[in-house]
Amino acid sequence: MNRFFRFVYRLLNSFLFFFFPVEISGLENLPAHGALLCPNHSSNWDPILLVLKLPIDYRVHIMAKDVLFRNPLLAWLLRKVGAFPVARGSSDISAVKTAIQAIKSGDNLLIFPEGTVVEKGIGKKSGQPARAKGGVAMIGIRTGAVMIPVFVDGRKRLFRKTRIIIGTPYHPVYTGRHGTAEEMQAIADDILEQAYALGGTTACQL
Repeated sequence: MNRFFRFVYRLLNSFLFFFFPVEISGLENLPAHGALLCPNHSSNWDPILLVLKLPIDYRVHIMAKDVLFRNPLLAWLLRKVGAFPVARGSSDISAVKTAIQAIKSGDNLLIFPEGTVVEKGIGKKSGQPARAKGGVAMIGIRTGAVMIPVFVDGRKRLFRKTRIIIGTPYHPVYTGRHGTAEEMQAIADDILEQAYALGGTTACQL
């Protein structure tokens, strides 16, 4: 990674985890390259805490919502640490191409299958299952990436430990060369369900 990323990585690691301690397991499940990390998404802290707990040389790009890039300074910072924007609610061909290129170049990619923050826990409205976006499966299939379900604890509180659990590689099942749209949606839903299962919950428990 670039020098700026290394600087930010070391700076944040020096004090951030004092306030937000993180316990990560399953790092041995990560392939050296070509991984597509698929975590559940319950907080804007998720990508920060996850990336900072990966090895410093684990080259990972992050697909992030485009609204974060509207501030020029924040956009500059995000791009420096390997993030790129995606327009939600539309077919963002440019973002898809960037994602595919990241994998094909030998790097790794982090995409939240839900596409947005989905809060879970006591007091939340029940009966509304979290739904994945089929695009995560399409990118995984077309690049041949190793799809990895990842669980991140929901609520982030000062001095409260957050669990991050990296699962074993997910092996999608589909027909033909790229599968059908229905198969892509089923694969995306399945890997999201596996991510939640790592934490002992389900995508339907809101």
